[in-house]
Amino acid sequence: MLSQVYCSGFQPFSHRLLPWVQSTAISRSPTDRIQPSAVRHVRSWSNIPFITVPLSRAHGKPFAHRSELKHAKRIVVKLGSAVVTRGDECGLALGRLASIVEQVSVLQNQGREMMLVTSGAVAFGKQRLRHEILLSQSVRQALHSGQNQLKEMAIPVLEARACAAAGQSGLMALYEAMFTQYSICAAQILVTNLDFHDEQKRRNLNGTLHELLRMNIVPIVNTNDAVVPPAEPNSDLQGVNVISVKDNDSLAARLAVEMKTDLLIVLSDVEGLFDSPPGSDDAKLIDIFYPGDQQSVTFGTKSRVGMGGMEAKVKAALWALQGGTSVVIANGTHPKVSGHVITDIVEGKKVGTFFSEVKPAGPTVEQQGEMARSGGRMLATLEPEQRAEIIHHLADLLTDQRDEILLANKKDLEEAEGRLAAPLLKRLSLSTSKLNSLAIGLRQIAASSQDSVGRVLRRIRIAKNLELEQVTVPIGVLLVIFESRPDCLPQVAALAIASGNGLLLKGGKEAAHSNRILHLLTQEALSIHGVKEAVQLVNTREEVEDLCRLDKIIDLIIPRGSSQLVRDIQKAAKGIPVMGHSEGICHLYVDSEASVDKVTRLVRDSKCEYPAACNALETLLIHRDLLRTPLFDQIIDMLRVEQVKIHAGPKFASYLTFSPSEVKSLRTEYGDLELCIEVVDSVQEAIDHIHKYGSSHTDVIVTENEKTAEFFLQHVDSACVFWNASTRFSDGYRFGLGAEVGISTSRIHARGPVGLEGLLTTKWLLRGQDHVVSDFSEHGSLKYLHENLPVPQRNTN
Repeated sequence: MLSQVYCSGFQPFSHRLLPWVQSTAISRSPTDRIQPSAVRHVRSWSNIPFITVPLSRAHGKPFAHRSELKHAKRIVVKLGSAVVTRGDECGLALGRLASIVEQVSVLQNQGREMMLVTSGAVAFGKQRLRHEILLSQSVRQALHSGQNQLKEMAIPVLEARACAAAGQSGLMALYEAMFTQYSICAAQILVTNLDFHDEQKRRNLNGTLHELLRMNIVPIVNTNDAVVPPAEPNSDLQGVNVISVKDNDSLAARLAVEMKTDLLIVLSDVEGLFDSPPGSDDAKLIDIFYPGDQQSVTFGTKSRVGMGGMEAKVKAALWALQGGTSVVIANGTHPKVSGHVITDIVEGKKVGTFFSEVKPAGPTVEQQGEMARSGGRMLATLEPEQRAEIIHHLADLLTDQRDEILLANKKDLEEAEGRLAAPLLKRLSLSTSKLNSLAIGLRQIAASSQDSVGRVLRRIRIAKNLELEQVTVPIGVLLVIFESRPDCLPQVAALAIASGNGLLLKGGKEAAHSNRILHLLTQEALSIHGVKEAVQLVNTREEVEDLCRLDKIIDLIIPRGSSQLVRDIQKAAKGIPVMGHSEGICHLYVDSEASVDKVTRLVRDSKCEYPAACNALETLLIHRDLLRTPLFDQIIDMLRVEQVKIHAGPKFASYLTFSPSEVKSLRTEYGDLELCIEVVDSVQEAIDHIHKYGSSHTDVIVTENEKTAEFFLQHVDSACVFWNASTRFSDGYRFGLGAEVGISTSRIHARGPVGLEGLLTTKWLLRGQDHVVSDFSEHGSLKYLHENLPVPQRNTN
């Protein structure tokens, strides 16, 4: 299945050719294909048909943002020698190559047009020739000098062109076998510099590649290193007999521009570009690289195998970028990412360094994270009264700037009309009463923040003049991701300010106008004590999954939104704790001794007051003895009046001749005027049902029997368990916490509505006088006392 096309006379291209690229490059839509009508004529060369296509085109525009890379149609993947060869440089990295071929095949089968520029022929041939030389020398020396001389055998310097000639066929045979596993045909094309400089040869090459792509064949392109001229003085080649890998960097860029490619992926043995030499303590990966930034980059050593360093890759990448092709340089050797690095890049994920001509107006999310951390540390050093003053000022701004906030919110609602479901529109909506409630909640937070940071929890006298304290401190930098809830922004911001935490906020685009003005007001309040940067609103095109990878910046992620959002974040956040709940499946159990007057009020409030909330009732459990009683009839009548759609659980359905639609799953969060009703025989069965189908959020019992109620309260293992109270009380504001960042069903750290206390952790302070551990040894002069000391009383006013 592997066809071979050979052309002659290659030398590395010169960047002086850039005017040619600009004059002959045109833009191509990501969905464009070369149509038969575009073909000028068909000619033959060595009995192989070639299609000559028009070459003149206007200057193209590369993608401006990573998120657009998913639209890339034609893609070139360049594999460096370090990617293709093993770490010991004695052969090919077969597992890595197989993974790369699989990813290329997946993208090819999606309808994309894939091309490979591969190194490895010299390394593969070098392995074969070394083996032949060693075998030959060992036989001769064994005959003449004995075995003791084998260790002193010297391997002669191998001529690189000979290595390429010996390795090319084996390398391509390997690619052929791998692509065949995915029913994909591959074609080998060896090129030289003449194929780009000679107009007729360039047309031939261009036509060949277009015809291969039209036939769904993956071209595998390489320089014809077997006939390359010797290295010239002052070139990038190091050593007379070594061929620079820069040849293939240049080739990949030239090929990408010539073929009007959407994306060039350059895989190397480093993650991308760094602002200082990779491996140094302060080295940071550059996410996006812009033309002109190369002046601020220090290039490190060259590849361990090839001679093309990062500087050559950057020059080639910038050349391709100017020619209209987007470029990403990434690591193709890391075992944790090499299995999906190519597909991740095409999906727009933050992998490697993306080359872009469009600079964002504001800071990157990494820079925002650093600003939030710095600002948070400044917040933590303020006096409690100063932090409270900031929150009070924010509360005042919410009421003083009410008209501007509601106007921005109106824009969001108008743009969301017809796109969002009714429950989400209700969450998106702000009102005067909501803003007033927010202001009241913020003032509660300010009052409770007086002794939050730096509060002494424990004091221990370790020994004489050696005292230990445990004190509260901020967690660090919080990332709060929320959907359709602009009122969440000032609540969370106030809690972060009170606890001295830096804050990154990522709101849904449906609330962009509301979030923008609320964030501006938050920063205005922070400015009164010079900590404006402590709260940052992420406005870049950062995907949530990419934000969840910033484990060196973010200390805790708090999702506020749909159960699907929470599950996605929990899955994506590797290395960063996530506080929250994926579902709010709340139950209300009506006991056989429940009060008629209380039941309907509690059920109505729990289900109908705000059905989209996570603390709304989703499953109503009714004791079997209440069926066909006036109480049961009142509940059903009330639900009908409130237009609540009823789903019958299996046992409830069995009692009815004509039942409502049977529930598809007893583990469902409706988030709307829908409710599941199920029948149980006892309080214990109700508890068992809650443990099996609930989400450990909020569960309620309605009964007049105190003993039954206490049994329920003690045995239900949920974050919030109530007796004769609505599920809707599960809320930070209603608990008197001022506000909440969310409700956690986790069993570690915070649980239930998470207010100010849940955003603090602790650290230990030890004060001594030249104490050393050896003084407390068996023969030392000191003894441990471990005496508990009084803790300063907490200010509760």
